[in-house]
Amino acid sequence: MAPPRREPRTVLEYLIQHSDRTYEELADEFTRHDPHAVISARHLARLARGERDLTGANPATRRALQAMFGRPVDELQRPWTGNHPVPPAQRTPTTPQPLLSGTGTERNLLAMAAERARRYALLAAEATTPAAITSLAEDVQRLALAYPQQPVSHIIGDLTETQDTLFTLLERRQPPAQSRDLHFLAGITSGLLAKVSHDLADPHSAMLQARTAVLCADQAGHPGLQAWLRGLQSLVAYWAGRYAEAVRYANTGSHYAQQTGGTTSVWLPISAARAYAALGNAEQAKAAITEAEQAWTRVQPDEMDEMGGICTFSHPRTLYYAADALAWLPEESATAEEYAAQAVAAYADPHDPAWAFGDQAGSHADLAIARVAGRDLDAAADAIAPVLELPAEQRINGIIHSVRRVHQAITRSGYATEARDLVDGIEHFTHTPANALPR
Repeated sequence: MAPPRREPRTVLEYLIQHSDRTYEELADEFTRHDPHAVISARHLARLARGERDLTGANPATRRALQAMFGRPVDELQRPWTGNHPVPPAQRTPTTPQPLLSGTGTERNLLAMAAERARRYALLAAEATTPAAITSLAEDVQRLALAYPQQPVSHIIGDLTETQDTLFTLLERRQPPAQSRDLHFLAGITSGLLAKVSHDLADPHSAMLQARTAVLCADQAGHPGLQAWLRGLQSLVAYWAGRYAEAVRYANTGSHYAQQTGGTTSVWLPISAARAYAALGNAEQAKAAITEAEQAWTRVQPDEMDEMGGICTFSHPRTLYYAADALAWLPEESATAEEYAAQAVAAYADPHDPAWAFGDQAGSHADLAIARVAGRDLDAAADAIAPVLELPAEQRINGIIHSVRRVHQAITRSGYATEARDLVDGIEHFTHTPANALPR
């Protein structure tokens, strides 16, 4: 006698139980419903148990699920209440539904066919081919380039699915060269997800992802990735208020940065600089800024720099970090204003490849802090005004903290009454951070 089925937790799990197919069979069938979609049996099971939120999934995943089960994705995610959504006689058909619903073009069809071929090459071969790894590297690079310029909600679905694909491939036996490359890409992807967790004000999850990324970097034997991940850990610790820890991570990463010579060799000392400044150590902070600026003369772009986007450190970010460090030090307010003004100018063009909305906002906040220290409240309000207009989905953790520092600068200077409108605007802004939005 077959054991009784477990009570389903979601409508999706109920439908899977009544499809008389295993999770592995359903995962294999997935791309037949949308060539852009690929999923592992493990990921599908997590979705069915309600452990993953479909609203953050890749659009192709949502389309394929809807086609497979004939139900909107929001209904598939609903908790199971005991009411049969479909009678057993109307089980989900296995025939794929029309993909484009009359709105597609020949170009869409060709793109879908190419994506289907790519997914097959990734997951069907016994060993991952060099061509498949190149395709995955392009995916990771696209996400690295998009990360600084798009809200987290726009890329989190692609990012989690890319990580799942990489881990699925790594769970298979791979030749050493392919294993190295897959671990390198998995390390970057996990690092990006650590940044996602940080941006959504979850430093605990951020450090868990970062530690997994470090393990991947160890397996890849990649000092450039190790250095970059130490910079990322320093960033998370800094915004979590753990400044001494941020210094330690930055200093630990310097050993790896010396082996590779990429732009992380600038990121690490300038990261230490702002943590030293937050600790009140002005001399160490200024020395670290000088070290970072001098490091630019020795930079030789490495494999991380070739990825671009968030994987490389830019000159505008150097200006922003220096301003962020000096903004902690009242006696350095004039120099902080100079660096901040240069950073604001450097981030003025959103079409510049180095542009990043988070760093742009931080530069404006540092300029406002410096102007508060100079007792120019009107100029401070002008500096922070563009930040206060950001939509909620862009109010990531670092931006919220930067804006709160402006609030603290105003109140600690005794200007709360004179700058009442500005204080009210800041408080309203910080009440709706990105991590409070529904996902």
